[in-house]
Amino acid sequence: MKLKILYSLCTFFFILVIHGQDKNKNASFKVQGNCSMCESRIEKAALKTKGVKFASWNATTKTFEMIFNENTCSLDDVKKAIVKAGHDVDSLSAESKVYDKLPPCCQYRDPKSMEMEHH
Repeated sequence: MKLKILYSLCTFFFILVIHGQDKNKNASFKVQGNCSMCESRIEKAALKTKGVKFASWNATTKTFEMIFNENTCSLDDVKKAIVKAGHDVDSLSAESKVYDKLPPCCQYRDPKSMEMEHH
């Protein structure tokens, strides 16, 4: 009887441990930007969000990919952090006062910025 109870408790705790592990989730979405400075700014903004474990933005495809703990932060939290850094995300737009402070080559809303030298 004691062995059966011990076995049941061990099974219960094992299930709790498996179920309670990090809820890491992958996500990707479009983020507007132009260059490696944009890449650095976008990734840094995302990584400063508690729960983000990996962040990568591709300047060619404008695709941002991340791994995050959905128990710690949400997809919207990360998108809002990127928007606060000056980059448009999906249906969210950066405030003009923040966007206007970006270096000229990073001002992706201006078609002329694509003709500039990017770092």
